[in-house]
Amino acid sequence: MAHVLFVCTGNTCRSPMAEAILRSKNLPGVEVKSAGIYAANGSDASLHTKQVLQEEGIHIDHRSSQLSAELVNWSSHILVMTSSHKHAILQQFSNAAGKTFTVKEYAQGQINHDILDPFGGPLMVYKQTFLELNQEIEKIAEIITNDPQRNDE
Repeated sequence: MAHVLFVCTGNTCRSPMAEAILRSKNLPGVEVKSAGIYAANGSDASLHTKQVLQEEGIHIDHRSSQLSAELVNWSSHILVMTSSHKHAILQQFSNAAGKTFTVKEYAQGQINHDILDPFGGPLMVYKQTFLELNQEIEKIAEIITNDPQRNDE
């Protein structure tokens, strides 16, 4: 079983969008959650995040969660939006080493390529973030689906 945790800053834009995109693929043996390094527990996803997902036909039912040791322990893959998120997680949770990657690093081996934070921007910026995440998550879904270790757990 693969446990994928997407992490961003506040868990209201990028990580819930990524969670919803991957969840919508209904991959067998894959569970997905999201969290934020500085999230306030229980906040709704941003209005533009919900609107973009709705326009794409993707359901979202989200309440923000702050990153915790419990979530880190649950996850087999921690996929973050920026290299600074990765650094912060590895500083705080030593057991996250080896399973924490930026989205682009995991999808295509690109280190230091971040997913733009649309927070506070116009709807068009959220749409661009969706397109970028959707493209990377297509690759991530293929990698996770073909991972032989996933079936060993």
